[in-house]
Amino acid sequence: MVINGNNSISEQMVIGLTMGDAAGIGPEIIVKALADPFIRRAAKFIIFGMNEQLCYAADAAEIEPFWGRHQHEKISRDYPHKVVVADYDEYSVSSWVKGPSEQAGEASIKFCLDAIEAAREGIIDAVVTAPISKTSWKLSGAKWPGHTELLAERCKSPRKVMMFVTGPLKLALATIHEALFEVRHKFTIGCVFEPIDLLNDALKQFFDFENPKIGVAALNPHAGEDGQFGDEEQRIISPAILLAQEQGINCHGPYPADTLFLRAIQGEFDGVVAMYHDQGMIPIKLVNFREAVNVTIGLPIIRTSPAHGTAFDIAGRNIADPSSMKSAIKTAIQMAKTRKSLECKVEH
Repeated sequence: MVINGNNSISEQMVIGLTMGDAAGIGPEIIVKALADPFIRRAAKFIIFGMNEQLCYAADAAEIEPFWGRHQHEKISRDYPHKVVVADYDEYSVSSWVKGPSEQAGEASIKFCLDAIEAAREGIIDAVVTAPISKTSWKLSGAKWPGHTELLAERCKSPRKVMMFVTGPLKLALATIHEALFEVRHKFTIGCVFEPIDLLNDALKQFFDFENPKIGVAALNPHAGEDGQFGDEEQRIISPAILLAQEQGINCHGPYPADTLFLRAIQGEFDGVVAMYHDQGMIPIKLVNFREAVNVTIGLPIIRTSPAHGTAFDIAGRNIADPSSMKSAIKTAIQMAKTRKSLECKVEH
């Protein structure tokens, strides 16, 4: 991933980072990621979070604070700092809290809502979300179970798909958080077509593939072996692929999953669609767990996040690895730059 860090500050992308759950590792991985001078040169940053928690994390890591601080009520693209904290000082989460809490849930939701609004208004060019606790959100009375649902509702996006990026592998999921034995009850031609369609758009708009080649995984062993091990390939996956091909999408399959991911890593495919959560997540995390990035596609805004959770068990101990957060930031910058470049080409 190439990021030019030498562009002038006025031309740089503005990336919004939400701090996530204040009792988790979000503050630590944000501070550590942005402490990297290479990352700071690549864009401007607005952190939607709590200055107090960020200062705690910086002190524990022996990092001198490098950011300015402003009240969150007046968020601006034109802050005079490379990094600024839009501070929500009306919230406070005690340092001894190392688990889900109502206050942390309420605060992390507010960070997200404001960052989404800023992205929709063009104040920021992308949103990078630090991990939240779904339990904290539930304790705060949230109607959304997590980031994806909140993003889809606020952006008025009826279609959304979870995508993951690590190394050479770019992957979208047909089904997400479903019990394995329940997948069959929600497995339709539409639920397979949608990730093919949205992954194709994302690879073009954000990763600069002119005509991306997409490999589609089978659901059953050996791609069902002509119906011997299940007929979902014949009834659902193949018709979805045909529908996508009729719309000009360069997609192929269904291929047995035990060979498809290796073929993609070796460069035969630009993207892969997996049928269920662990079918896709196991190869993603095997290829490079430390730098895996979660991307929500189908939205009008760019959103990335680290591919890990709040890690309450190690919060406050200064041992959290910021690699995935760094990758999420780099991916957001690259996506924002690619989209802007393509928009400029269309205008001219």
